Amino acid sequence: MKTRSIPTIIGAAIIATTAGGFVAVAAYGADNGNTKAAASLSAVPNSERNVNPMVTPAADTTTPLPEGETIAKGSDCFSCHAIDQKIVGPSFVDVAGKFAGQSGAESTLVDAVKKGHVGTWGNVPMPAHPELSDAKIKEIVSWILTLKKPQAAAATTGGKKFTYTVKGKTVSTSFPIFQAGTDKVTPDVFRGYELFNSYCFRCHGADADGGSYAPNLRNSLNNGMSESTFLSIAMTGVKSKGMPSWAGFFTPHQIRAIYEYTDARAVAVVGQGTPKH
Repeated sequence: MKTRSIPTIIGAAIIATTAGGFVAVAAYGADNGNTKAAASLSAVPNSERNVNPMVTPAADTTTPLPEGETIAKGSDCFSCHAIDQKIVGPSFVDVAGKFAGQSGAESTLVDAVKKGHVGTWGNVPMPAHPELSDAKIKEIVSWILTLKKPQAAAATTGGKKFTYTVKGKTVSTSFPIFQAGTDKVTPDVFRGYELFNSYCFRCHGADADGGSYAPNLRNSLNNGMSESTFLSIAMTGVKSKGMPSWAGFFTPHQIRAIYEYTDARAVAVVGQGTPKH
């Protein structure tokens, strides 16, 4: 059995303190003769740092999240919902508004989350959540029911169109394709390209032009598929056609990025291949 030396096991630490109270820590250890950098100031627990006693640390003014919101974010709720906007399912603010003042609202919503539900908000089913305890579901529902729409909503870009000319023809999108004043695509469009070409291309074709297993998404968008339909299908899947649900794997923002890239290809503003970014 090979015996390691004490320096090999415990390494060594050098601590230098400046006049201003700043502490720098460098740690290193030897393993089979190789020296490895092992730590920085950020790796030292707060309780073990040599701090200047003359300096009072700033108070943590961060407001903790409500328990229900914390549980919701730890589950898959935010894969299909957002607080103030519709994604696949309704926004939590809209749920709160619909059930405000209704007798038995909490028990109705707890039951829907626990067992799943379809019909109240359209034909897209919400899956059951048997993995969540009744207590946790009640926390989520109680938090949702406290939400309210802002009294004066700020103006948004909702409904704004961005127009481009392609071969003499004017086309429009609901999002900017290029960074302002450049011919480089936005980070979201480029991220959509990366995600599409990592996952979606296998069924939908390398250029979103369809394949043996899935349709031509560019044609679908040009023939009237809306953004909300695109997001809904991507998140919930189409079980009858073998398309999986991507909820929980992709975030709503990532699905929207894929939509933006695909739509940019559909209107031919972005060409085939890697977009300039």
